[in-house]
Amino acid sequence: MSTPPLSSPSRCPLCGGPNQCAMAAGRPPESCWCMTQPIAPAALAAVPEAQRGKACVCPACGAPSSNDQQPFARPPGPAPI
Repeated sequence: MSTPPLSSPSRCPLCGGPNQCAMAAGRPPESCWCMTQPIAPAALAAVPEAQRGKACVCPACGAPSSNDQQPFARPPGPAPI
């Protein structure tokens, strides 16, 4: 899988599709999908270093697979994009 170029904070750095990020859309962080859904550690690890902290993964890329032992545990508070 090749990494798509980062075109916008509203695009997933893994697939290039819309990431549905509330913060990128100007909405409160607590309204983002990622605040209520588990995110696969493997998805976070797959984000290229240069794109970390600049764009969020989309729900499809972030969804834990049946092989994931436990989802990413996010500390309380807003998540950085």
